[in-house]
Amino acid sequence: MWYYRNHHSMNQKKETVLIVLAFFAIYVIWGSTYLLNKIAVAELPPFMLAGIRFFIAGVLVFFVAWALGKNLSITKKQLLNVSFVGFLFLSLGNGLAVWALQYLDSGIAALEISAQPLVILLMMLVLQGKKIQPMSMIGVVLGMVGIYLLVGQQQILESENAILGIILIAGCMLSWGYGSIFVSKADLPKNYFVNTAYQMVIAGVFLMIMSLVIGETWSNPIHWSYEIQWVMVLLVVFGSIVAFTSFNYLLKKVSPEKVATSTYVNPIVALVLGWYFLDEQITVQSLVAAAILLTGVYFINTKRKLHFNWRLGR
Repeated sequence: MWYYRNHHSMNQKKETVLIVLAFFAIYVIWGSTYLLNKIAVAELPPFMLAGIRFFIAGVLVFFVAWALGKNLSITKKQLLNVSFVGFLFLSLGNGLAVWALQYLDSGIAALEISAQPLVILLMMLVLQGKKIQPMSMIGVVLGMVGIYLLVGQQQILESENAILGIILIAGCMLSWGYGSIFVSKADLPKNYFVNTAYQMVIAGVFLMIMSLVIGETWSNPIHWSYEIQWVMVLLVVFGSIVAFTSFNYLLKKVSPEKVATSTYVNPIVALVLGWYFLDEQITVQSLVAAAILLTGVYFINTKRKLHFNWRLGR
């Protein structure tokens, strides 16, 4: 009896530690990917950067799935669906976001992207005729006010190509939004690792093709600066694999509402890291916009339970 109790207590402590580490991953690691991409895109073309990142990450996830004994085979329909989802989430979604980071501060980009649940809600209204509940309507109004205050700042609009960056982020959110709606009914591989691996590898190929089509200049990773090499390692291992694994672990161990708190924490982490490491300016208007925007997202998430896996490739 003593051994059982002691063993059970040790397992509980171990699980508690793992849950804390997993929350750290989805809070801080996912929030830090904006900073890492911002640093990398200063030296590497955006589509090439994202393509290499996701292709390598996908191959590694395939290896993990194989090592765990998961069945890697999928049907032809699942292959088509996973290719479409990977294109929406990662090729367009993440690719456009990385492209936008050439023109926007990482914190501003993260705050704009935090309005994703608002975009999904409006797309469900337009595409599926889903009614917006009163509390969610408050969230929509607050979200729109927050976005207006955020992107309407004079110092942002006066920055070179900032408007292009804002439009690219909007395109990113539309792509993620439609992907989230499509995923809810699509026939996809049941195992998270297998599903993710296919999405990442296929999206990586799409991104590399897109890179070549628009004429991005490729470079040998050996010739990248030491800093960029480390940034790529961090993006692949931690931003793509560790954080996603932590996300799925938490979905099994705690309530979706608790996991969804990353929606509110990620932009704040990105804002602080961008300010500390890149000297990005945090204005009072940005803080007010963040408070209003994230409050709106809270209203939307609380009422509509829109806990889509739209952070897959951040």
